[in-house]
Amino acid sequence: MDTSTAIDAKDKDKAIVDDFLNKLNPETSIPVAAIMVLIEVIRKSDTSTIMGMERELRQTADLLQNSVELHAKSTISLSSGCELFLRYVTRCSYDFPNFEDCKKQLILRGEKFARISMTSRARIGELGHSFVRDGSVIMTHGYSRVVASLLFKAAKTKHFTVVIPEGRPEGGGFEAAEVFSKAGIPVSVILDSAVAYAMEKVDLCIVGAEGVVENGGIVNKVGTCQMGIVAKAYRKPFYVAAESYKFARFYPLNQSDLSIGRHPKIKIVPSDGRKVPAGIDCTNPCVDFTPSEFITLLFTD
Repeated sequence: MDTSTAIDAKDKDKAIVDDFLNKLNPETSIPVAAIMVLIEVIRKSDTSTIMGMERELRQTADLLQNSVELHAKSTISLSSGCELFLRYVTRCSYDFPNFEDCKKQLILRGEKFARISMTSRARIGELGHSFVRDGSVIMTHGYSRVVASLLFKAAKTKHFTVVIPEGRPEGGGFEAAEVFSKAGIPVSVILDSAVAYAMEKVDLCIVGAEGVVENGGIVNKVGTCQMGIVAKAYRKPFYVAAESYKFARFYPLNQSDLSIGRHPKIKIVPSDGRKVPAGIDCTNPCVDFTPSEFITLLFTD
């Protein structure tokens, strides 16, 4: 590969990543944005075979996973969404042996798939809102679009209060609290270490998921597992809301299995701003694994 070709490839990769990041917004999740980018790759591709198309799509999926990892986010939801779409591509190739016909159908089906995926949260909200009782206290963790959709639906006919841990180090709890407060839902933010203290006043827990794994457990923002354990100890329902494109082909048995996947680490700093002394490791995981035994029910589309 000569220098000009390498530069062109680098520019193309940058354009794909920029397009992906631009598609991310409060209404579009990482997997849906990735699927939309893969559709664009199909549309612009000059390859002439299904194998070449699949290779190009897998290279793009790897590129997107690297970009997500650089932003210190777990890639499990992105990889599960991409794998689902790639299986879709393989199936389409069997239905339409002619490459041009297959390519047209992939674009049409892909766009339909993206539209359906974007309505997943609304369908989950319809299914799950009835589990929220009037006057209840609900604990959640981090900012989950699907949980927010469910609670907004419930708030149309019921009054309830949300309790949410602060979500260090990036403050996801404060982000969620602001969203709920603007919607008129009473909300309080507690210390991450106060989950057990607050649980006795909670009626139920509802959390989202980065991924639903093959053994029925979930991978989600770190701190989800401890919430599930405490909820079970207090005999409080622990519900999970997750879109079907987050179902991942992954079978962790414990927390250490997460190191096999692409889950970046995060570093914490003292809340008072003091400098961390040399020799102290402040590296932490960004996600944890919650086994199915702590999950009462899973809402999905």
